[in-house]
Amino acid sequence: MLGYTSAMNFDWRFFLTALGLAFILEGLPYFVAAEKMPKILKMMSERPPSALRGVGISAIVAGLAVIYLARTFFG
Repeated sequence: MLGYTSAMNFDWRFFLTALGLAFILEGLPYFVAAEKMPKILKMMSERPPSALRGVGISAIVAGLAVIYLARTFFG
Protein backbone atom coordinates (compact mmCIF):
# COMPACT_ATOMS: atom_id res chain seq x y z
CA MET A 1 0.00 0.00 0.00
CA LEU A 2 3.01 2.29 0.31
CA GLY A 3 1.49 4.41 3.06
CA TYR A 4 -1.76 5.04 1.21
CA THR A 5 -4.52 4.38 3.74
CA SER A 6 -7.51 6.20 2.22
CA ALA A 7 -10.39 3.87 1.41
CA MET A 8 -12.71 4.44 -1.52
CA ASN A 9 -15.92 6.04 -0.35
CA PHE A 10 -19.09 4.83 -2.06
CA ASP A 11 -21.83 7.44 -2.33
CA TRP A 12 -24.96 5.38 -1.67
CA ARG A 13 -27.22 8.41 -1.94
CA PHE A 14 -25.96 9.19 -5.44
CA PHE A 15 -26.12 5.53 -6.49
CA LEU A 16 -29.69 5.05 -5.26
CA THR A 17 -30.76 8.33 -6.88
CA ALA A 18 -29.33 7.17 -10.21
CA LEU A 19 -30.97 3.76 -9.81
CA GLY A 20 -34.31 5.37 -9.03
CA LEU A 21 -34.01 7.61 -12.08
CA ALA A 22 -33.25 4.54 -14.24
CA PHE A 23 -36.42 2.84 -12.93
CA ILE A 24 -38.46 5.96 -13.69
CA LEU A 25 -37.12 6.18 -17.23
CA GLU A 26 -37.64 2.45 -17.81
CA GLY A 27 -41.22 2.56 -16.53
CA LEU A 28 -42.28 5.73 -18.34
CA PRO A 29 -43.09 4.11 -21.73
CA TYR A 30 -45.23 1.45 -20.05
CA PHE A 31 -47.21 4.11 -18.21
CA VAL A 32 -47.56 6.56 -21.11
CA ALA A 33 -48.26 4.03 -23.87
CA ALA A 34 -49.61 1.00 -22.02
CA GLU A 35 -52.02 0.14 -24.83
CA LYS A 36 -49.25 0.06 -27.45
CA MET A 37 -46.60 -1.77 -25.41
CA PRO A 38 -47.68 -5.37 -26.25
CA LYS A 39 -47.41 -4.56 -29.99
CA ILE A 40 -44.06 -2.82 -29.51
CA LEU A 41 -42.67 -5.68 -27.42
CA LYS A 42 -43.86 -8.24 -30.00
CA MET A 43 -42.23 -6.21 -32.76
CA MET A 44 -38.97 -6.03 -30.80
CA SER A 45 -39.01 -9.76 -30.10
CA GLU A 46 -39.10 -10.36 -33.86
CA ARG A 47 -35.95 -8.29 -34.48
CA PRO A 48 -32.64 -10.08 -34.91
CA PRO A 49 -30.22 -9.93 -31.96
CA SER A 50 -27.82 -7.75 -33.98
CA ALA A 51 -30.49 -5.05 -34.33
CA LEU A 52 -31.21 -5.15 -30.58
CA ARG A 53 -27.49 -4.92 -29.84
CA GLY A 54 -27.29 -1.89 -32.12
CA VAL A 55 -30.07 -0.18 -30.18
CA GLY A 56 -28.40 -1.15 -26.91
CA ILE A 57 -24.97 0.18 -27.83
CA SER A 58 -26.56 3.39 -29.15
CA ALA A 59 -28.32 3.89 -25.81
CA ILE A 60 -25.08 3.24 -23.92
CA VAL A 61 -23.13 5.74 -26.03
CA ALA A 62 -25.89 8.34 -25.67
CA GLY A 63 -25.93 7.81 -21.89
CA LEU A 64 -22.17 8.18 -21.65
CA ALA A 65 -22.34 11.35 -23.75
CA VAL A 66 -25.01 12.83 -21.46
CA ILE A 67 -22.93 12.00 -18.38
CA TYR A 68 -19.78 13.45 -19.94
CA LEU A 69 -21.54 16.68 -20.99
CA ALA A 70 -23.26 17.04 -17.63
CA ARG A 71 -20.00 16.61 -15.71
CA THR A 72 -18.08 18.85 -18.11
CA PHE A 73 -20.50 21.78 -18.19
CA PHE A 74 -22.33 21.48 -14.86
CA GLY A 75 -19.84 19.73 -12.60
